[in-house]
Amino acid sequence: METIFIVANVILALVLIILILLQRSEGGALGLGLSQDNFASTRTVGNFLTKSTTIIATLFIISSICLVVISRGELQDTQSVLEKIEENEDSKEPKIPESTK
Repeated sequence: METIFIVANVILALVLIILILLQRSEGGALGLGLSQDNFASTRTVGNFLTKSTTIIATLFIISSICLVVISRGELQDTQSVLEKIEENEDSKEPKIPESTK
């Protein structure tokens, strides 16, 4: 299940990057060469890109949150570093003598 969310998250990130780069900046479109005389009006293309960017960004955030929730469920069985140190102090393994400086 986690693998599906990771793949979806990477795909959504790539699509989001492409959509953001395609949007018209104040200096003009990035490598698109759009002008006001194109068959599709600039306003319509801008609205489509803006809405699709919003949807993809929302899906990206939701998938990222799902990944965190899934990974947190797997980490609940682990111990903290301090608990591991305390267990090592109580173990029967030989210990390195501390320096007396």
